[in-house]
Amino acid sequence: MKSLVVMEVSSFNKMLILVVLLLATFTTFAIGQGNGRGKQGTRVGFYKATCPKVESIVQSAVRSAVKANPTVAPGILRMFFHDCFVNGCDASILLNGSSTEKAAGPNLQLRGFEVIDAAKSRLERTCPGVVSCADILALAARDSVVQSGGSSWQVPLGRRDGLVSQASDTANLPAFNEPMSAQIKKFTDKGLNTQDLVTLVGGHTIGTAGCGVFTYRLYNFSNTNGPDPDINQKFLPQLRALCPSGNDGSRRVALDTGSVGKFGNSFYENLRNGRGVIESDAKLWSDRSTQRYVQGFLGNRGSRFNKEFGKAMVKMGNVEVKTGTQGEIRRVCTAKN
Repeated sequence: MKSLVVMEVSSFNKMLILVVLLLATFTTFAIGQGNGRGKQGTRVGFYKATCPKVESIVQSAVRSAVKANPTVAPGILRMFFHDCFVNGCDASILLNGSSTEKAAGPNLQLRGFEVIDAAKSRLERTCPGVVSCADILALAARDSVVQSGGSSWQVPLGRRDGLVSQASDTANLPAFNEPMSAQIKKFTDKGLNTQDLVTLVGGHTIGTAGCGVFTYRLYNFSNTNGPDPDINQKFLPQLRALCPSGNDGSRRVALDTGSVGKFGNSFYENLRNGRGVIESDAKLWSDRSTQRYVQGFLGNRGSRFNKEFGKAMVKMGNVEVKTGTQGEIRRVCTAKN
């Protein structure tokens, strides 16, 4: 009788453990799928059954575009960043209109919209009404990095397209001349930390800026009656030659001098050496709260930067996403259904 009781208790304990494990698994699944009615979260392989060629189709569109015009790559990368920081990663930046995000000042110089449209057009022929413009943009941003020599990463998918796009909302985008504390707060408000900020700004390694964004640093900065002291004195003449005083500000200058169009960590080497072109970039080195993260990407740590960049992009790509029954799947990316 005693042995029978022991066996029954043992069986009960095993069953209890099994129930606990099942509950834990269910909880993990629920968290991974998001919370709230109609919200399911993003995941890798979302279109495996419904549109298995989605990644190759987007990749082909990006490859062709970047081969024809390498400046498209940083344009798409910046577009994704600007989309995610305004109403979340929902392709609201793609909507046409006189008062939409696309028409706002910070977005007037963006490029690469036609690449997203081309990918969407082909996907609508292959699997109509299935793939969101928001997911196309997320994939295109990754593929733009890869086409520029950076490492790839898996992109969780399942976003839906937003229904709201207002130019006024772009005021929340980080600005090129903001104090670092203000930039950190804007990232924190999106669930991104200081390391994410430093990592994501590293995307400027393939970017450019118009002279009008930084010329003020070269001649009469703040109250110094001279150049910004963060600029290396040997670098200053080069920038002044590219952007002379009184220029119209339209000429574009590489943000990672010496490595134009190649994705890598040399951007951070330039920051350390006082060769940051725009003020917000330069502050990543001069501000103590961000300098240690810049140091972590210096030297032969290019592979670490590539790895961390992919992780930060996935994290940013899940900012305020719309999933499940939220939003819609647009038929064309420039207009709501």
